[in-house]
Amino acid sequence: MPKTRGYKRVENTIFRSIGRSLCKGASSVHGVCSSISQGGQRKLTIMVVPHSQKRVINFQTTVFSLLFFAVALTGIFGSFFWFSRRAIVSEQNLTELREEARTARASLDELKDETGNLFKAAQNFQAAFSGTLSLIGMDNAQPLKSNIQNGDLSSLFNVKETAQGSVREIAELKHLTGYLENSVQPIQEIGKLLESQSTLFSDIPSLWPIRGGIGHVSMAFGQNRHPFTGQWYIHKGVDLSTYRAGDSILATADGQVVTAEYDPGFGYYLIIKHKHGFYTRYAHMQSFRVQRGQYVQQGQIIGYIGNTGVSTGPHLHYEVHIGSDVVDPMKYLNIKVASGK
Repeated sequence: MPKTRGYKRVENTIFRSIGRSLCKGASSVHGVCSSISQGGQRKLTIMVVPHSQKRVINFQTTVFSLLFFAVALTGIFGSFFWFSRRAIVSEQNLTELREEARTARASLDELKDETGNLFKAAQNFQAAFSGTLSLIGMDNAQPLKSNIQNGDLSSLFNVKETAQGSVREIAELKHLTGYLENSVQPIQEIGKLLESQSTLFSDIPSLWPIRGGIGHVSMAFGQNRHPFTGQWYIHKGVDLSTYRAGDSILATADGQVVTAEYDPGFGYYLIIKHKHGFYTRYAHMQSFRVQRGQYVQQGQIIGYIGNTGVSTGPHLHYEVHIGSDVVDPMKYLNIKVASGK
């Protein structure tokens, strides 16, 4: 029991100390608030003394009123500067947007111009392509129709906005896209046709027989005067001359060498057998580069121009036979440059 009473006394002492401290703190806060209230309510007199002889103007106010006025004035000026800055930034953004709009309009004009050129080129392509398809017996693609009119860039497309904000030229571009897509299949068929015919072209003696497409016809096919006898006779080939010996002679089509020998009249000569009944003869050669039984390709070097046999100078005597008939080689020759193999 004595120990319990001692704890109670200590506890009461602590509570009383805390109570006194709180009372002192509250009194201090009340005193400070009272001092501030009294100081804020203290009246001030503001005198305005004019330089003239007029009466002095007096204003009476309190410290609180003066502080409130200062805070309000600071807020007004702060708001003014803030809104001014916002206005300047907005003007800068508006200027940038206007510049971007001008750039976009210029790009749109350029796009319209290029699209107009595209339609003109597409119409030219359509005309040429339709003619090509007609020649090979294929159906023509759907013709292009453009509403583009001549004029400056702004009126080139005759822009007319729709409810969805699109322009009429989009429909024309879709039309062009559809036309090009429809043209893919005919072009592929033409490619297949050309591919299937490439073998036929290489089997027909159509290549100029002198490398580089050089040389000229010194004696044509048919009736001519013989260079030695002066009598009229039928020349069964064409004589091609480059005024010198040693120029490369090319096979004019794919085939097999069936003759490679020397003859008193033809000199060194070759005969190549081709498909479809064609034979070609190359005479008065300086030398061979192939041998009998060898298969050659169109454009391959088979020998060199010479002056062997009955000849008045370096040249190539070239013949084309179909079966047992001799034909004019110029009906098949296409003068073009070919590299030897």
